[in-house]
Amino acid sequence: MATERETPRPLADRQVCGLVRDVASQIEAHLRARAATLGLTATQATALCELTHPMTLRDLAERMSCEPSNITFVADRLEGQGYLERHPHPDDRRAKQLILTPKGTELRGRLVELLSTDSPLAPLASEEQDVLRNLLTRALIR
Repeated sequence: MATERETPRPLADRQVCGLVRDVASQIEAHLRARAATLGLTATQATALCELTHPMTLRDLAERMSCEPSNITFVADRLEGQGYLERHPHPDDRRAKQLILTPKGTELRGRLVELLSTDSPLAPLASEEQDVLRNLLTRALIR
């Protein structure tokens, strides 16, 4: 006899997928609006958020789920605005590391603060956000 977990639940799956898509859209709109107040695009803001430590273009592209060639343009813009610098990679002479400048670090801090204000996930208690994160993580593991 099949358990409830093994039984196909197409309606429930569609509802969950729809809700996840709707929340993702709200998060994206929130990111775009907050980034715009700082003169950034959503992609630039995402790159700044991901640059928690020095990393290569390839590493950043992987974290942002896109091609390194797409990130080159974003990095060029952020570098031109004085938010990041390219430095030689300590272990790979062919690669460069992206490193936030003090100006970039300050902007990143302001961005993170703005993103936490009125976040689409704000109605959830901290414990509920932890549960949601754990459930989504489990759903991504295959």
